Amino acid sequence: MKSRNLLLTLIAGIVVLGIFAAPETGARDTRNLWPIADAMNTAEAKAQLDQGVQLFFGDSAHPAVEKSLGVFQSNKKTRGVGRTDKEACEWTFLSAMLSFQARAKELGGDAVIKIESYYRKAPVPSATEYECGSGALMSGVTFRGEIVKLK
Repeated sequence: MKSRNLLLTLIAGIVVLGIFAAPETGARDTRNLWPIADAMNTAEAKAQLDQGVQLFFGDSAHPAVEKSLGVFQSNKKTRGVGRTDKEACEWTFLSAMLSFQARAKELGGDAVIKIESYYRKAPVPSATEYECGSGALMSGVTFRGEIVKLK
C-alpha cells in the first residue's frame, strides 16, 4: 500500500512539474494592419455610425477647429472564436468609433480628428490603415483621437 501511495505521489509530482516547467506553447499574438475603408463600409458601420460626428484618421484634412475638447483613448476587445481576424477587428474598430462619437456628443463636439491606432502604446498614425491584435480567443484595438468642435 505504501509503495502504491508513493508511486501515485511520484506520478502527481511529475505531472505538476510537467505543467509548470513545460515550455510556453507559443500563444498566438498576431498584429495586423487592416484598411480603415473596409471597416467603415461594413453594413454594421453604415447602420450605426452617427453622421453628425465626423471621424478623421491620421493626418487627413479636416475643417478648421473652433475648440479642442481633449485627446481621448478607446480600447475595445471582442471574442475571436468563430470569426476571422478581420471580422473581429472590424467589430472592435466599430465599437471604438462608436465610443468616440458618444464621447464627442457628451462633450459637445462634432468631430474626432487625428485618430490613430495606439495598440500596446505604439502609435500608428495612418489615414488608411489601423492596427489590431488577435490571439487565439480575442481581438482588440486601441485608438486615440482628439475630440473637437469644428468651425
